[in-house]
Amino acid sequence: MRKRVVVTGMGWVMPLGSRIEPVWKKLLAGESGVDYITIFDATNFPTRIAAEVKNWNVADAGEDPERWKYQGRHTKFAVGAARMAVEDAGLLAGLADPTRFGVYLGSGEGHQDFDHFTEMVVCGLDGDGFDISKFTKRGLEVLHPIGELEQEPNMPSGHLASMFNAQGPNANCLTACAASSQAAGEATEMIRRGDVDVMLSGGTHSMIHPFGVTGFNLLTALSTRNDAPTKASRPFDLHRDGFVLAEGAAMVVLEEYEHAKRRGAKIYGEIVGYGSTADAFRVTDSHPEGRGAAACMRMALKDAGLAPEEIGYINAHGTSTAVNDKVESLAAKTVFGEQAYKTPMSSTKSMTGHLIAAAGATELIITLLALRDGVLPPTINYETPDPACDLDYVPNQAREKKIRYGLTNSFGFGGQNIALVVAKV
Repeated sequence: MRKRVVVTGMGWVMPLGSRIEPVWKKLLAGESGVDYITIFDATNFPTRIAAEVKNWNVADAGEDPERWKYQGRHTKFAVGAARMAVEDAGLLAGLADPTRFGVYLGSGEGHQDFDHFTEMVVCGLDGDGFDISKFTKRGLEVLHPIGELEQEPNMPSGHLASMFNAQGPNANCLTACAASSQAAGEATEMIRRGDVDVMLSGGTHSMIHPFGVTGFNLLTALSTRNDAPTKASRPFDLHRDGFVLAEGAAMVVLEEYEHAKRRGAKIYGEIVGYGSTADAFRVTDSHPEGRGAAACMRMALKDAGLAPEEIGYINAHGTSTAVNDKVESLAAKTVFGEQAYKTPMSSTKSMTGHLIAAAGATELIITLLALRDGVLPPTINYETPDPACDLDYVPNQAREKKIRYGLTNSFGFGGQNIALVVAKV
């Protein structure tokens, strides 16, 4: 028999705050973390809003800022969220065998030094041409080797392994918006096989920078509702016009059930189902029939040994784009049939924005809290129903409902699809 996998620690650093319980209260109250961009001057961008992490520093996690001065925002967020999760799990004292303690993240790209890059470009300008030798020479003068190394997506997982003496498997996947859900799923499989006892898993990302905003604007994926930032993310609403970019990190400690029980660990819930598929269709568009999304939900339900009617709540990927919301609703109806209309499905991205690689782990934590407290977080800004999105999206107000099983979806550019099923223990 495969081993059972439970969640014994949680932590996050995100737009609504950096502690689990206060942020959970804000989510249930329908508060938004979206505001105007302050990280860089976005005055001339089509989108001037995002959900930034504000009033937080790595020192808040008990770390010396000097130690992390060359690391990017996403690594610092990862450090804060991971320390919180490991402490929450009671493992800071080293109660796990380090050789059977691993790290699996879904982390995005790292440090982006735009000031120095701009300086290099200016040096390279030569009349109507561009002198690459001057560009390179200036780069060798102003760029820092550690800063360049920190661009690699695997760096946060390496830092966390060092922090917690996690000598077991160490990996990172970057499957766009599905990354941290996939990381949690793969980490679960490692524990199920008996390879490890404990895995620190989750994701971290910050794309609130000129390249990130430019790229998503070129794809027409971002909301341009600049006059009303808190109203911009409106999943499933007829007048949605794109997602709101966010940043942050979310981490969970996954643990083999008997190992957790022996040490008297607090248990938030159990991961009982994992599904992973590809649309095999287009880079940015989901298959119009929800082929991959439906397949991964079916796979997760089969893995959990559950029928669709046993799922009490779905935390939707729910990005607030025209295509995603329609296709996800269709996929839910394909898998759940008439039961889809009776199963509440909300998108918390309406409040947090879209944390890209860190979104899945954030929403895994939210789903576990919904199970724990018997309260479903709302989809805020749901004002005008869309005929193509006709399910119960828990509009605007949290709802009390005791549930045994929840499902959370994550779908990424490139056609990546992940579904996780969690259960109360």
